[in-house]
Amino acid sequence: MLANRLIQLIENHSKSLTHAVMHDIETSEHTRAFRKVPKEELEPRIAATYQNLGKWIGNPNEDDIRQEYEDWGRTRFRQGIPFSELIYVLMLIKKHLRRFIKEHGLIDFSGDRVSPEEFIPMQLYTIQELNYLVGDFFDRALYYLVRGHEAAAAAHLARV
Repeated sequence: MLANRLIQLIENHSKSLTHAVMHDIETSEHTRAFRKVPKEELEPRIAATYQNLGKWIGNPNEDDIRQEYEDWGRTRFRQGIPFSELIYVLMLIKKHLRRFIKEHGLIDFSGDRVSPEEFIPMQLYTIQELNYLVGDFFDRALYYLVRGHEAAAAAHLARV
C-alpha cells in the first residue's frame, strides 16, 4: 500500500538523500573527524541504509543488521572517529529520512477507493506506522553500532 510505495520512493531517492547527509557531514562542526574518512567509503555505506530500507524494516534480519552496523562501528573506531560523531551521523541519516517521509508521505493514494473522510486519517496512520518502523530500525542499528565500536575498543586495549 502507501507505506510500500513510500519505502520504494525512499529507495529510489537514496542518492539525493545520501548527498544531503554527506553535505551535512562535510559542513557540520559535530562531524569534523569524519572528514578524514574517504568519501568513496562513507557515501556507499550511507546510501546502503536508504537503499536497503525496505529490507531493514519490511523483513528485518537481525543478523544482517548486526553485521552491517557492528562492522560500521568497528571501522570507525579504527579510523579514530569519536563515538559522539558516529552517533551524530546516524542521527543525520535518520533526520533526512524522516524529513523525506514528511515531505512525500501525503502523496495521492491510488489504491482502493476511500471516502474523503477516510483519506487523510489512513495516510497519516500509515506515515505514523512507517515512522515507528524507521525508529525501531535506527534503535537496533544504534545498538549494533555501539557494540561494534566497543568490540574494536576492547580489542585495541587487549593489544596495548
